[in-house]
Amino acid sequence: MKEELIKWVQETVGNATVVIGISGGKDSSVVAALCVAALGKDRVVGVLMPDGKQHDIDKSYELVNFLGIKYYLIDIAEITEASRESIRRTVGPELTYQLRSNLAARIRMTTLYNVAAMIGNCRVANTCNYSEDYVGYSTKYGDSAGDFAPIQNLLVREVKALGYELGLPKDLIEKVPEDGLSGKTDEDNFGFTYNQLDDYLETGKGDPALIEKIEKMHRANLHKLRLMPKFGNRE
Repeated sequence: MKEELIKWVQETVGNATVVIGISGGKDSSVVAALCVAALGKDRVVGVLMPDGKQHDIDKSYELVNFLGIKYYLIDIAEITEASRESIRRTVGPELTYQLRSNLAARIRMTTLYNVAAMIGNCRVANTCNYSEDYVGYSTKYGDSAGDFAPIQNLLVREVKALGYELGLPKDLIEKVPEDGLSGKTDEDNFGFTYNQLDDYLETGKGDPALIEKIEKMHRANLHKLRLMPKFGNRE
């Protein structure tokens, strides 16, 4: 799979430079390493985007230093707080969980495209995987955006396997994913593990209650995976 993906990235990106948001988690780490393997480290630029203090930003630094890629550190705290304050003044003082959980992801994607525009001839990498997308664990017009998506059809366990093939450090591959807001892990929020999710997605089998929970999340978030509905049919 590694060699096929390397070739796909080369063909898809062409002579452009890749810009990628670096969180220090498995997905951004694997995509960055894959792009370095395909294009060379001089054509991959990482962007670290803490929203103020980020307790695990050391993992982001570990990745960019391990790969030897150029990177920018852009603290988005002033932008997110200005946006939150504007909403408090005009819409209402109590910010919803949906706004609080999605705002930073959308600001980060805007920041990636701003960096790409400054560099020129760039493609922004999407870092979503199939398992998380299936249950809607991405932000519309946030981390679900991008110009190419090398791991979007890979299960979490396949992303990890690819990380080992690419020679990434184990602590980056096995870093426990968190939501960055409540302090909970993804699996805490799901109520099931990634292994359980991947088992179901691979086999279609599992505990009926678990399957119903997964499918309920999938149905509720299908709008994130489909093209925007449009009226009419103009060829």
